[in-house]
Amino acid sequence: MRVATFSIAGERRVGLVDAGGASVAPFDLPVERAEAGVLALIDLNGAGLPRTLSPLPLAQVTLEAPIPKPRRNIFCVGKNYHEHAHEFARSGFDSSAAAGAVPKNPIIFSKVPESVIATQANVVIDPAVSAAIDYEAELAVIIGKEGRGISRENAFDHVWGYTIVNDVTARDLQGKYSQWLIGKSQDTFCPMGPWAVTRDEIDLERTGIRCFVNGELRQDSRLPLLIFDIPTIIATLSQGITLKPGDIIATGTPAGVGIGFSPPKYLKAGDTVRVEIDGIGVLENFVTERAQ
Repeated sequence: MRVATFSIAGERRVGLVDAGGASVAPFDLPVERAEAGVLALIDLNGAGLPRTLSPLPLAQVTLEAPIPKPRRNIFCVGKNYHEHAHEFARSGFDSSAAAGAVPKNPIIFSKVPESVIATQANVVIDPAVSAAIDYEAELAVIIGKEGRGISRENAFDHVWGYTIVNDVTARDLQGKYSQWLIGKSQDTFCPMGPWAVTRDEIDLERTGIRCFVNGELRQDSRLPLLIFDIPTIIATLSQGITLKPGDIIATGTPAGVGIGFSPPKYLKAGDTVRVEIDGIGVLENFVTERAQ
């Protein structure tokens, strides 16, 4: 199923999106529980879904990020497609390049929850802070079941579903601080959406991922090309860290990011970034500049 978090008449609701993507049927949830977005369903812990109310046209609601305010930092995996690992290692901004372009183990970093925005929202560039803003199309895994020391074989038992994330990055800050949190966690730097899908909705072995900037295809790959697959990522993270329901894991981006071009194709005010993942949908955002 596809589940959207949306607002209408000043209230946040959670609803079931129809197969054609034309309407959303709100779940019968108290408003205070719906404030958590899709987390309200994950927290039911298999107790069964609430009934749905009369469908609303999607055109009449405002989509929000599926999980508008994650409870913890978003876990992210760096350099997780071979071609992207090489393009980033050549960029001069990769503090891990000395150990080799392709990592031997997953590279894990995080983005703060406050960086999350919805589809159709603005990614805001602050030229006083950074002049090298990049895009990264990624599949995000949503954890549904708590676990520590999770094996690869049991990893999917802990997955509730998936969504799309654009891991927007200030490359100059990423290089300046020799770590990635600041450059990845700027306000508005984690577009997420348009909704979440349960894990049965997509076949990971057949799923494509694409990113367009102003209609130009920049990234075009498939999820089976991940260096470290989802079971490996979950097993790695859960070694000593208890994964909790609602945790989000961005799995890495393919080649074709702005830093990979010569000269780099950084984002600028007026750009539109569109990320597509088969079986999920389209995450689209607009780039603006912060008023000084």
